[in-house]
Amino acid sequence: MPQLVEALNRAQQRYHFVVVPTSIQRRFGDLQQGRTDMAIFENPAWGWQQIAHQSVDMGLEDAEVFVARKANGLDPHYFDDLRGKRLALFNGYHYAFAGFNSDPGYLRTAYKATLTYSHDSNLLMVQAGRADIALVTRSYLSDFLARNPASREQLVPSQRIDQVYHHYALLRPGAPIGEQSFAAILRALRESGELARIFEPYRITVAAPHD
Repeated sequence: MPQLVEALNRAQQRYHFVVVPTSIQRRFGDLQQGRTDMAIFENPAWGWQQIAHQSVDMGLEDAEVFVARKANGLDPHYFDDLRGKRLALFNGYHYAFAGFNSDPGYLRTAYKATLTYSHDSNLLMVQAGRADIALVTRSYLSDFLARNPASREQLVPSQRIDQVYHHYALLRPGAPIGEQSFAAILRALRESGELARIFEPYRITVAAPHD
């Protein structure tokens, strides 16, 4: 995120982009109330279709994968059936395997889920044997393993993909920047290779927007 914000600000002088702290649960309310003007790295499956917005296809794709201890995860069929396995999940996330139902009670009952607000904690729970499987994006796992190289010998991602994220930006109606202007800035960063420089080290694919 900081690298993208810096690139957006370097690419033009008309707008100044800053990061505003929010949470998974509050982000749409913050957008509607004008506390933020834009939410990025969003996906249509995450429930924002009913709020007033403009959307911009960011042309970025990531994927959510299952992660287990190597002793279990080297068997590719280990990830086929989640029943009876203890899952470490991020509270508020919409997972495809659960039908995008983010209700904590449902996830705890149906999937023996432990819900946290830390992907690091979830991965470390798996590593310590306190959970069987965690779900994180490829980009997050790549960053985690770079910060924790010893974990490379203990954790393994699945070939199975829970979902592919094609990322969008949501702009608040009346925001200082409109969808066409933001799309033009992203296009310039894509054509210059800046988006690839920022995101490809994290295994995020830079692709042409669908729109």
